[in-house]
Amino acid sequence: MKKKVAFYTLGCKLNFSETSTIARSFENEGFDRVGFEENADIYVINTCSVTENADKRFKSIVKQAQKINPNAFVAAVGCYAQLKPQELADVNGVDLVLGATEKFKITDYLNDLSKNDMGEVHSCEIEEADFYVGSYSIGDRTRAFLKVQDGCDYKCTYCTIPLARGISRSDTMESVVKNAKEIAAQNIKEIVLTGVNIGDYGKGEFGNKKHEHTFLDLVKELDQVEGIERLRISSIEPNLLKNETIDLVSKSRAFVPHFHIPLQSGSNDILKKMKRRYMRELYVDRVSKIKEVMPQACIGVDVIVGFPGETDAHFLETYNFLNALDISYLHVFTYSERDNTEAVEMDGVVSKNVRAKRSKMLRGLSVKKRRAFYESQLGSTHTVLFENENKEGYIHGFTENYVKVKTPWNPALVNTLHEIELTKIDDDGIVRFEFVAVLSE
Repeated sequence: MKKKVAFYTLGCKLNFSETSTIARSFENEGFDRVGFEENADIYVINTCSVTENADKRFKSIVKQAQKINPNAFVAAVGCYAQLKPQELADVNGVDLVLGATEKFKITDYLNDLSKNDMGEVHSCEIEEADFYVGSYSIGDRTRAFLKVQDGCDYKCTYCTIPLARGISRSDTMESVVKNAKEIAAQNIKEIVLTGVNIGDYGKGEFGNKKHEHTFLDLVKELDQVEGIERLRISSIEPNLLKNETIDLVSKSRAFVPHFHIPLQSGSNDILKKMKRRYMRELYVDRVSKIKEVMPQACIGVDVIVGFPGETDAHFLETYNFLNALDISYLHVFTYSERDNTEAVEMDGVVSKNVRAKRSKMLRGLSVKKRRAFYESQLGSTHTVLFENENKEGYIHGFTENYVKVKTPWNPALVNTLHEIELTKIDDDGIVRFEFVAVLSE
């Protein structure tokens, strides 16, 4: 009987791409991959440490696995496993904890799948995480996440990612293109480029500082790969999103007019305290440039509320700045204290209830912004790629500029591209449309 392995991924697109790669290493060793809700011999949880919530969720996921199979071997990998290995090892039911460099060699640690009395930890000093492992996710969705970069050299005062993932380093151009071709060969229509700081692409695979290629070179090269209908850039720092890249996307064959650009605060005082590498004026320039060459582009924004020292005046500055900006939606993060960061030592701690109130205000603004963006697209023609889930009798999809649409469930539409005209916004905020033409089966 083949052993069975199941995976659970917390956190970002990068984690999804890495889980997929780790899963393929198990399949190569003769394991069968099953869903996390099924009975498995091994449960692997890829952890995240960006918010407090991710820490808490880890324990409930371990419990979930134990409920299904109390004798299963439970392994924790990923960012939280690197930052707090002993904390995870102490969670009841956890057998193995692997840090940043060990997670891709997980099958080497599985000589014996018997339960351990204590979680066994293999975690490196983060300085040793100086080599690059390429990853991409397939099989889970109609789009693939392709990892092009890992780690970060920035020193933002609230962030543990450099501690969890090490220095900025990149995949080689040849390897990225090879992975993109492998994805295209599986009839996957859309690739999302992912990394910790993808605009920093080009630093060598060992973090060596000389950029052999830039992010712009990467975009040019990937645009030539045949068989990929759509390429989407995930989160990119405003100071690393250059005019040349924006221009190239506007004329591109495959890159779509959708950008996700972290802002974090609309107050220059707070940006300085966060040690971000730009001021709000640069952010306005990026948004203006995108809208100038791609008026229908979708722009998403990350913002943090409740950072130490954020007064009501600072928060209102952020709120008014975002309200006036031509953006499409927000991802709102409530600041949470992280060990070993500069921010945790700062004065001016914002109370939890004030953080929650500010978060609610910005989430409300996000709903308003998304609605206004969707309304601006009604009557226009777009291409849609349909997802593979039946959600209460409907199939959903996204246009190239990230408008979410729906139509009654039809399995024949899964993973196909169609030209559509957006007609109206439903009560649930999702857009209805008329079919115009079939673009690909």
